[in-house]
Amino acid sequence: MGFDAYLTLAIVALVVAMLAATRLAPDLVLGGGLMILLLAGIVGAEDALAGFANEGMITIGLLFVVAAGVVETGAISWLADRIFGRSKSTVQATWRMMVPTAFLSAFINNTPVVAMLIPTVNEWAKKHRIPSSKLMIPLSYAAILGGTCTLVGTSTNLLVNGMLIRVYETQQAAGIAPNVPRGLGMFDIAWVGVPCALAGVVLIIAGSHWLLPNRQTAMASVADPRQYTIEMLVEPGCPLVGKSIEQAGLRHLRGLYLGEIYRDEMVLPAVGPEEILRGNDRLVFVGIVDSMVDLQKIRGLTPATNQVFKLDSPRSTRCLVEAVPSTSCPVVGKTIREGRFRSLYNAVVIAVARHGERVRGKIGDIVLRAGDSLLLEAHPSFVNEHRNSRKFYLISKVENSNLPRHERWAIALAIILGMVLAVTLSEYWGTLKINLGGGMIDLGKITMFKAAMVAAALMVLTRCVHVDEARRSIDWQVLLAIACALGIGRALENSGAANQIAGGIIQTVQGNPWLALAAIYLMTTLMTEIITNSASAALMFPFALSTAQHLDANVYPFVICVMIAASASFATPISYQTNLMVYGPGGYRFSDYLRIGIPLDLTVGTMAVILIPLAWPFYP
Repeated sequence: MGFDAYLTLAIVALVVAMLAATRLAPDLVLGGGLMILLLAGIVGAEDALAGFANEGMITIGLLFVVAAGVVETGAISWLADRIFGRSKSTVQATWRMMVPTAFLSAFINNTPVVAMLIPTVNEWAKKHRIPSSKLMIPLSYAAILGGTCTLVGTSTNLLVNGMLIRVYETQQAAGIAPNVPRGLGMFDIAWVGVPCALAGVVLIIAGSHWLLPNRQTAMASVADPRQYTIEMLVEPGCPLVGKSIEQAGLRHLRGLYLGEIYRDEMVLPAVGPEEILRGNDRLVFVGIVDSMVDLQKIRGLTPATNQVFKLDSPRSTRCLVEAVPSTSCPVVGKTIREGRFRSLYNAVVIAVARHGERVRGKIGDIVLRAGDSLLLEAHPSFVNEHRNSRKFYLISKVENSNLPRHERWAIALAIILGMVLAVTLSEYWGTLKINLGGGMIDLGKITMFKAAMVAAALMVLTRCVHVDEARRSIDWQVLLAIACALGIGRALENSGAANQIAGGIIQTVQGNPWLALAAIYLMTTLMTEIITNSASAALMFPFALSTAQHLDANVYPFVICVMIAASASFATPISYQTNLMVYGPGGYRFSDYLRIGIPLDLTVGTMAVILIPLAWPFYP
């Protein structure tokens, strides 16, 4: 190897070490590595920036917007309520949760799926008296396994597919007959992904009793002194009408209890779980602020005060705000109705907390005191307008409290379904042509990039997600890390390092393609366990491509190998975003992932290495 190759490998080793041993952000570390390679002249500006124009990376960004539309409309919560059902044991709860999650993550990027389902699964676990630690790791693993079944299930698949398309187009532009396919189909990876997912789910369910801890979360024992009292109205004709309190999921809510029901001028205290809900019932809940946020997102419940419908801004643009009035606030000493809070501040009081005491009476009849904690529904601009006002001691926005657009959940699901069907059917239709009078427009093949672009636009145009929320939903840190990793991958190719390492692998395995495939899988898995999955895929792709070329073998097996190995990351919490996301909610320790993740890594890896060449022979 030449100097450039050695320097490139040294920089890659340094990047991997820093990602594994420090808490520096991946985009910062990868960006620094790419900068050194650029300054050293190993990679040119065009190659260094090529990752920012990669089709797979841009598709991932578009899918963040599509997922935001599903979140903001509450469509995932609606699906979860109907799919998860009721369970009598931990094993039954595990499979009822894992199978639908794996299916959902096959068609929606697995990271937003887990983000959407964490609060839902947490509440479902509490409702069925199951420790969250028994369900949170299975939730993450189910999403990862489901993501290996389709092209859109995980960002890794899209990224590798984008790199494959880039190689095809580069060879074509150079006048060389491409020796790689122009991308993969929607379900090409399913031949291996589905069996691996099924085996993984079975292993987790069978071993969950021994391999998963029974542990309380760190937040479970922390009491919040702010016990808000809120009154919610059951909308006539909503899905809650005719259900019991138990069936509606309003019992055993996290940090919240149902105190009483106002019905036809009657008060029903000590409400039992069998009580049937009716339209226009006014439910009085007492609980912490986080629970109030969850309550706002239940379809069919709205704040009992009609003042929320008189605010200037649409409900879909509002959020929840906590405010503590001072002695100079004009509404102190008056009832909320008399003080005309909405008229003064263009905000509505929906709940009140007073020194840990329950505040009795209807919201409009509560006499406010200085120091009360008020939960307001208002436009986000309320915080900036009144933050420095002497009329309030404290004002803060409640995180993740944007109100869902329940009326558009069906539209969001239809857009997702249409996106998946368009890409799938395009595999059989080929190119799409539209006849406009005397002219014919050839739209070409409906790729994942085109479908995601249209789906993201429809989410915004149909107001499933607001433009500002769409911008905020894009994880720019993840996209920047991917783009920089792609630039480093290009340096591995240009310097000849990838070719030399691939030659070393071939020499070690003595030209045996099965052993070469196993070596690529093992290297990718080890790298994925210590750095991000997208970065490991970008770095290992050149090695996989060079290995196939050295063997003069079919490229497909080695590309699919990198896809599966980079996605199937189970042994550490830092290996995959979803593993880290469930770390806190499940109350886990690092060793918990090793205990169940290593057997899962070995199971999925063994199956993948056996099945991949059966689906795509090395020498067709």
